[in-house]
Amino acid sequence: MKSLRLLLACLLIGAAARQASAAQSAVPVQSFKTGILTITTAASGAHKITVELATDNLQREQGLMYRPSLGRDAGMLFLYPTAQPVQMWMKNTLIPLDMLFIQGDGTIVNIHERAIPQSTETLGSAGMVRAVLEVNGGTVARLGIKPGDHVTGEGLGP
Repeated sequence: MKSLRLLLACLLIGAAARQASAAQSAVPVQSFKTGILTITTAASGAHKITVELATDNLQREQGLMYRPSLGRDAGMLFLYPTAQPVQMWMKNTLIPLDMLFIQGDGTIVNIHERAIPQSTETLGSAGMVRAVLEVNGGTVARLGIKPGDHVTGEGLGP
């Protein structure tokens, strides 16, 4: 009987410690300003995308985590204050995403298609970028987007 009480006490203490740890590491849910981007491709012309803008560290950290879906022509634009190499991952992201790594002038440098949900593999830019656009997995193929195509809108392009 004593060993059962001891086991129960240990389980309760462990659960309380996990809850306290989770509460300390919880990031408050961020709200995002929205905007419209135009992706101009050599293959199929101009396409409008409605985006949420992640412009500070807390917004960029949250990104599209925990969302069960994303609209067909919607996405999130991660804007950085200066050009830099960028590494991203899909931890806590529930939907497959295409990632477009973009220079400050709006030129798409490289693309990672159909990033795997929940993966901790890092996906990075092939050089210095000012932004990353995340859209539904399959959007790049559907619109024929390639490196060298251009994105214009808030924070990008001329």
